[in-house]
This record gives sequence, C-alpha cells and structure tokens, in this order.
Amino acid sequence: MAKAEPFQDLSLMPPPDGVELWRWLYSELRAAILDGRLKRGSRMPSTRYLARQFGVSRGTATAAFDQLHSEGYTETQVGSGTFVAGLPDRSMTAGRTRPAAELPLSKAALSRRALAMIEGVRLLPAARSLGKAFRNYEPAIDLFPTDLWARVAGRVLRRAPRSLYGQGNVAGYDPLRKAIAEYLGAARGVRCDAQQIVITSGAQQALDLVARILLDPGDRVWMEDPGYPGARSVFRAAGAHIIPVPVDRDGLDVAAARTLAASARVVYTTPAHHFPIGVTMSLERRLALLNWAVNAGAWIVEDEYDAEYRYFGRPIAALQGLDRSGSVIYAGTFTKMLFNALRLGFLVLPERLVTAFEAVRSFVDRHPPTLDQAILAEFILEGHFGHHIRRMRQTYAERIAVLKEAAHKHLAGLLDVENAAAGMHTIAWIKTGAPDTVIAARARNRGLELGALSRFSLRHFHPPALVLGFAGSSPSELCRGVRVLASTLT
Repeated sequence: MAKAEPFQDLSLMPPPDGVELWRWLYSELRAAILDGRLKRGSRMPSTRYLARQFGVSRGTATAAFDQLHSEGYTETQVGSGTFVAGLPDRSMTAGRTRPAAELPLSKAALSRRALAMIEGVRLLPAARSLGKAFRNYEPAIDLFPTDLWARVAGRVLRRAPRSLYGQGNVAGYDPLRKAIAEYLGAARGVRCDAQQIVITSGAQQALDLVARILLDPGDRVWMEDPGYPGARSVFRAAGAHIIPVPVDRDGLDVAAARTLAASARVVYTTPAHHFPIGVTMSLERRLALLNWAVNAGAWIVEDEYDAEYRYFGRPIAALQGLDRSGSVIYAGTFTKMLFNALRLGFLVLPERLVTAFEAVRSFVDRHPPTLDQAILAEFILEGHFGHHIRRMRQTYAERIAVLKEAAHKHLAGLLDVENAAAGMHTIAWIKTGAPDTVIAARARNRGLELGALSRFSLRHFHPPALVLGFAGSSPSELCRGVRVLASTLT
C-alpha cells in the first residue's frame, strides 16, 4: 500500500512577485515546521508529490528540500524517507508566526547606557530634498563642485595601489592627516603634527571616543547651556554628571562654572562660534579656562564645527593654539565644510592620548574608509578645499544678508534676526512674547525646519528665540521661508 501523503490540507501563502519559487516553497515549509503545523517527527512528502500539489517543477521542490535539510529542519532516515527534525516545541518562528497569545514575551531589556543614550535624541531623516529653510546642519550642497570631486575621485581610484584596498591605518590615512595638520596650522592656528591626528567618522564619533576614553560613570562634565544636544547625550550615556554652565556674550562663564562645580573631568565648549547662540569666547575667558584646566587636571574638548566661516575679519584662532599644557582636544568635521554624506572628521590630540585613542578607535570600527580619505586628501592637497571654503565664506555672507533684508521687510516687530558674524545659522529673538517652542512647532507644521532656543537649554534659559540656518538655503528659499514664518507669527 502506498504511504499516505500528509499535505492535503496544508495551506501555503501564494508566492510574492519577484521571489524564486524554490525559495518561496522553502520559506513556507520552514514556517509550517516552526509554527507547529508540521509536527516534529512527522514524515515529509515526496518531492514528486510537492511538485504536483503546489504546481511547481520537481527541481524546484528538490531545491527547497535540500535547503531545509542543510539548515537542519529535516532529517533523512535511510529506507524510510525524510522527517521533520526534532526541534523544540516552542521554537521562535521565522516567516509566518504563531499567534501572539502562544508566544512568551521576551524579558530582555536595554542597557542603562542605551537608555541614557537615546534620551531626548531626535533622529535626522535621510535627505529627500536639499536647501530647505531653515536647516542649521546643512551646508550649501547645491554649490558643491560635484564634477570636480568626481574627477579627483576617479583619478584617485584609477591610480590607487592595491594596498589601499586592504587594512587601513587605525588613526587614518597618513597623507590626509598630514594635509589636515598643515591646513589647521595655517588657517586655525592649531599647533600639531600629523601623528597627533586621528581620523573619525564625523564629529559625533569623535565625541563618542572622548567619552569612552576620558570619562568614568559619575565624572562631572561642564557643558555650555544652551549647548549642543549631541555632545550632551554622548556624555550622559557614558554615565557622566552634566553641569550646565551659563553662556553670555563672552562665551562659557568660567567663574560661574567653578561656583557650580569646582572640579570637572571634561569641559565641552564651542569657543569660536558658540552653538547655538553664536557668540565668541573672549580671550580673558579662554585663558581662564586653560588655567583652570591645568590646575584641575581636566580635559577641554574644543568643537570647531563651523569656525571656518567668519564674515568680519579673519577667523578667530583656535583655543588649542593657546594651550601649552596638553589639556585641549580639538574636534573638527568635514560634514559642515563640504557635504553631509562625507562622514569624515578628526581629533587633534595631545601626544600622550594618541596611543589610547588609536587602541579604542580600533575596536569601534577598525578605521575610516581609506579610499574616501584618499580622495579627500587629494582634494585638499590640490587646493580645492581651500578654494571651496573661501567661496562658501562669501556665499554665506551673502545669504545672511538676504535673510536679514527679508526679515526686516516681513518680520519687523515680530522677530529680531541677528546679523551672524560667523557660522551657518543665526538667532532670531521673538518680540511678540510667544513661547519659542510654540512658534517652532507651528513653523514646522508649515514645512520649515527650525529650532526653538529653549530646546537647547537645561537650566539657564534665554529669552524666547528661534535658531535659523541660512547656509544651505538659496536666496529665494530664504525669502520664501521668511514669508511663511511671518504668516506663522501673525
């Protein structure tokens, strides 16, 4: 008597478009095994029967059977046939799942570090458009010389030795480190050599490395208040105790910080162009901060995210250039200077920190993409980077002027837009008395991308204001944005 085939009543989902039939059949049979419709130890049908039952070729059925067997879902008994393997009764499913009531809920939880890390984080979506008013994180991508970049990239890729396709230097591509050191010395007054530079995947990874290496749980960190939320989140995730320090027209108030917490392990500051208010730290404050750091045995993290763009006089020299004690860690990024997708930044480290940062960098992600570094190095060495920065400095000065003029025409009495002396964003003080969070929410509902100043503060709040980016928006988009903003405020 022929053996009965057990699949007469087994229903399978129809094959989706574009999926190979053998993979569909394999996935459906696997799901039936895992959710218990095919009991462990039950005999599987023949490939001939499967082919006839589900309208596929025998080769398709055989391929599905072979895959199930190779992954351990079935086992063959010589002379008897193929049977469902002895899987646990309550196996987790793949593909079609068992009813939720039959599955126990996982008790696995996030770590305390992860919970601290995600608190208050706002994820930036992938770009679907460019130049929208009033993004504060986007440079003028519409004016980036993509054809020139492509030519440099093509030349580098054609000539690159095979070694560039192998394991890279954990600290970064040597020609790029040298080019950065030379540029920073000439343009920013940074005192370093190439061996003090570690290339990172953007400024955020640079801050993460600082937190991993220099902070223990419970350590105090002076943070500008208001200040950059990305840095605050990184330090908090490391278990640090954040000390919000007030900011006035001279920058971070060192005397107030010492009153709030006489000692700290790390200080985070944006002295050349404070984020988000835009003030520059005075020389007196810089010297006071350096003297305090030496006596307190503290590290200063100097974040120069857009200091290249100064519209009156020469760019302010870096705090690092005044440091003689090896207390300052200088962080920079090419994201703001070139384009967002170029996830390359750097740290300039005191010599005694280099070995530690290289070691920790090695197990974060081994090293940055070497070919991208090689392209950027050529772009700098051939003079294109310096030319682009000079061009953008002029363009951004023109764009802030357009924003100011449009604001004077449409927002007089509603907003007082500051004439930014540097950077890629400015502050607009609300004159109507309305909360900045309310105005910002209304503006976002109308398609504008701006921030409320109060959202950047923890304890020390300024009068209500909006943070308006202008660098990445064309003059026409800035004027449109001002008109929309005016309708929001009236």
